Amino acid sequence: MKKLLIFCLGLVLALFQCNSTRADIRLPQLIADGMVIQRDAKINLWGWGRPGEKVTVTFNGRRISARTGGDRKWFAVLPEMHAGGPYRMELRGDNRILLQDILIGDVWFCSGQSNMTIKMERVKEKYPGEITGANYPRIRYFFVPTLADVQRVHDDLPPGNWTTVTSEHILDIGAVAYFFAKQLFARYHVPIGIINSSIGGTPIQAWISEDSIKGIAGYAQRLAQFHDSAFMKHALHPEHSGGAAGRLFTGQDRGMSADVKWYDPAYVPDNWHRFWLPGYWADQGVRDLNGIVWFRKEFDIPAEMTGKPAKLFLGRIVNADETYLNGRLVGNTTYEYPPRRYDVPAGLLKEGKNQIVVRVTNPAGKGGFVPDKRYELTDGQTKIDLRGDWTYQVGLVYPPSRNMRGTGGDLQFSPQNEPAGLYNTMVAPALNFAVKGIIWYQGESNTGSRDYRQLLMTLISSWRYGWKRNDLPFLIVQLPNFGEVQYSPSESSWAEIREAQFRALSLPNTAMAVTIGTGEWNDIHPLDKKDVGDRLALAAEKVAYADQQVIASGPLFQSARVSGDRITVTFNEVGCGLATADSRPLAGFAIAGPDKHFVWAEARIAGDQVVVSSSEVQQPVYVRYAWADNPEGANLINNAGLPASPFRTDRP
Repeated sequence: MKKLLIFCLGLVLALFQCNSTRADIRLPQLIADGMVIQRDAKINLWGWGRPGEKVTVTFNGRRISARTGGDRKWFAVLPEMHAGGPYRMELRGDNRILLQDILIGDVWFCSGQSNMTIKMERVKEKYPGEITGANYPRIRYFFVPTLADVQRVHDDLPPGNWTTVTSEHILDIGAVAYFFAKQLFARYHVPIGIINSSIGGTPIQAWISEDSIKGIAGYAQRLAQFHDSAFMKHALHPEHSGGAAGRLFTGQDRGMSADVKWYDPAYVPDNWHRFWLPGYWADQGVRDLNGIVWFRKEFDIPAEMTGKPAKLFLGRIVNADETYLNGRLVGNTTYEYPPRRYDVPAGLLKEGKNQIVVRVTNPAGKGGFVPDKRYELTDGQTKIDLRGDWTYQVGLVYPPSRNMRGTGGDLQFSPQNEPAGLYNTMVAPALNFAVKGIIWYQGESNTGSRDYRQLLMTLISSWRYGWKRNDLPFLIVQLPNFGEVQYSPSESSWAEIREAQFRALSLPNTAMAVTIGTGEWNDIHPLDKKDVGDRLALAAEKVAYADQQVIASGPLFQSARVSGDRITVTFNEVGCGLATADSRPLAGFAIAGPDKHFVWAEARIAGDQVVVSSSEVQQPVYVRYAWADNPEGANLINNAGLPASPFRTDRP
């Protein structure tokens, strides 16, 4: 009996020891079911396991092996393969992994800020046919979730998965990436993979590696702080530092604390004030108010709309809202940018008088309802226009010295806005995965920066170094028109970003999609994402696919020659010739003498050139085109219909 007990104990110990040394191989997020592998490029495969573990990969008739090092990492390389699939991939170590539905084609890494993240769901009313007709199972999409870290480079991306671009998933696909991929697929008939690594509101410096950005003046000191434990403890946990940063103002909203809440149909409004919607309350008698303001309107519903579901459109609201219809919450949005499109359930609308109440919270700036948007209630047939007379009442006023971001208006520390904070987590872990090229749509958060050109060129070089390809195609989306129209020549921070993007084309294998004309004056997130994606696809055809016959861009400034009282401007990318986008005369040009006092100029097309002059400037020196945040009226295009890039000759 004693011998049997000893034997059993020994067996248990042996099994425990065996299991303690076993470690299942693990793969990075990108190497997964449904992935697209870059064609005609070496295929990198990597992962983790126990030290010394042998890993064997079988794929498309090839078999390779690797062994895990002391750092528990393994790395293997398959030879180049042509487009095709679907294939299966088997990986064996201490365990077995079988990956399914793998395609070989072209992979594009898309990055930037919110205009790259915006999904097809946001633009579904503009492109209804794309939603119902999406059936592209050979286009795959991988969205990288948000993660930031300023202190170290991560080994892997945050958890994600490859998604097929079909009607089942289309609403979750990035709109720019979708239209871009759709065009390339139609042109080349090979699988397309999109890796979308983007975060709204982020500056370019967050996407650049520490080694690259520290050479730019002003960044080395900030980077050094990230390796200071005392600084990081205070930055990440200000509530433990004894300071006031991070404490939010809390107060009592009268509309919510009343015995009868203001959204309740039983509430009787007292001393409410008139408001014309759409508009901002700062423009209608309420100055310098940050807080909560309630809005209400009564309207009539015809009998034919009752008993049916409906859709409520409330344009865009600055900043957050809760919207009630006949006392029921039908929707809420926590920040200003998304369009308000709320479903109204069947049975909520009643014949005759109905009531809508909107509770708006705005911590800073001008709060209210953005003009020139859709404000209506509809069941698909009948439309109720909600513009016009409303009433409002203030529910809560924030103290002037405080806002929802903290005290004194100071922004709190956010790793996703700091140098290298996103490169470390959302770019570096993907560098082993071969790609066809890069798309970059960013710049809004850097308006006002004087070093954007240097930052952009540094980012391009940094990423090319990381992917070990000095010729890696890099496509830039030039910022569209945005903001109020200025009717006299003026300075423009948006135009300066566009200029920096244009000047980055001095690097080889770069191209730019000019998007003037696709923007909206009142929305930093314009809905026209198809033209952006289509123009990027043209740029890709020329730079990444070496199609030198394609007209890939609108006119790009080349040179300007002064002759007497006029300036002659020469362009690249004129295609078959220059033209205007409408029947009006050529517009958008301004001219100045040595004093740099710009006035609008007369401009005419002369072959492949534009001749600019003004009776107010007898000795012109400088010329500008479309130099404004929102250059309304600028209409120079080439015969392919692509708009000219803004430019100036008086740049510093």
